[in-house]
Amino acid sequence: MSDDHDAAPADRDAPADRDAPADRDAPAAREASADRAAPAAGGRAASGGGISGQEAPADRPAPVAHGAHARSRTAAEKWAAFKKSPFLPATVLIFILAVAAGLFAGSYTYSMANPTPHRIPTALVGAPDDARGKAFVQGMEKALNASLELHDYRTYAQAREAIDEQKAFTVISVDGSGVRMDLASASGSSVSQLLQQAAPQVGKKAGVPVTIKDIKPVQPGDPRGLALFYVSLAAVIIGFVGAIQLSVHARGLNPAERIAFTLAYALLGGFSVAAVVDWLLGALTLPFVQSWLILAFTMFTSGMVFTMFNTLIGRWAMVPTWGLMVLLGNPSSGGAVSWPLLPSVLGHIGQWLPPGASVNAQHTAVYFPGHQHVFPYLVLAGWSLLSCTVFWVWRHRHPGGRSTAPAHAAN
Repeated sequence: MSDDHDAAPADRDAPADRDAPADRDAPAAREASADRAAPAAGGRAASGGGISGQEAPADRPAPVAHGAHARSRTAAEKWAAFKKSPFLPATVLIFILAVAAGLFAGSYTYSMANPTPHRIPTALVGAPDDARGKAFVQGMEKALNASLELHDYRTYAQAREAIDEQKAFTVISVDGSGVRMDLASASGSSVSQLLQQAAPQVGKKAGVPVTIKDIKPVQPGDPRGLALFYVSLAAVIIGFVGAIQLSVHARGLNPAERIAFTLAYALLGGFSVAAVVDWLLGALTLPFVQSWLILAFTMFTSGMVFTMFNTLIGRWAMVPTWGLMVLLGNPSSGGAVSWPLLPSVLGHIGQWLPPGASVNAQHTAVYFPGHQHVFPYLVLAGWSLLSCTVFWVWRHRHPGGRSTAPAHAAN
């Protein structure tokens, strides 16, 4: 029995003895399995296939070759990548801005740096064959290196009416006592300054007594007559800048909504400009409602001109807008330099562009309220109508807008 009892414990302990080696060997087995798996995974990562040569899944990125096995991209591939990158428009903008800066300085310098009169409409009252009158007129033309475009009037009242109608810049009256020159600074401050400087010297050389009087002066808050130019310039620039901001921050506006919001900021912006210049600064006494509406009309026209170009040529719309409204339109508007002193081509073109129309309408409203002309308003209306029509007809090409189709239509 002792043998049986001795054997029993041994039999009971046997399973434990058999399990112990297995537990000790398990970590080694797992390490061996990991060692076998590692080369396989490494082989697949490096070669794109497993040990058996199977291909890697299609969704894995293509391997990147390095060193001697790397293939350099062709010129065509590099150019294609450059065109898709933001570097192309950025590079184009560098050159556009450089050219625009030079043109901007050149356009204003060409028209304003050394204004030279070409012809000055002049109302002549008195005997046209009077020797002293002829000597004075010839002396003025020589001194100014320009021609006085003479228009004969029988009475001074008729000549004064020509001033109010802005058909003449000065009135020359010849009588027995000498020559009287009446200026109208409100018609053109720069022209009046030149005439006022030249007339006494010419009269002295010709031996003709000259009396000078400003019968239509500018307002005291605007001694150089530039305030109306800057007011109109603000309306032009804010007009198309507002349209740019709508394109950036309210891109989803539909065509009718875009036109409505352009009109809204034009009305509010025009009111703001007029209120600051008149009520806050007191620089000008404006016919408020009329000046406000002229400024709003200018802003709306300028904004729709940008919208038109944005419809036609997309993101480069700023280039023709800036060229038309700022580089060409503002220097030729006659605001900073009266049109008789501008190069003749600019003097004619400027009257047909929105900045020139705005200056003319505003100038007449402030200084010649009873003699307003319809032409500047027709110019603004023409540009607005053209811009709105182009935008509306080709609205599908405009980069803005949003889809109004039902969501299930795509299915």
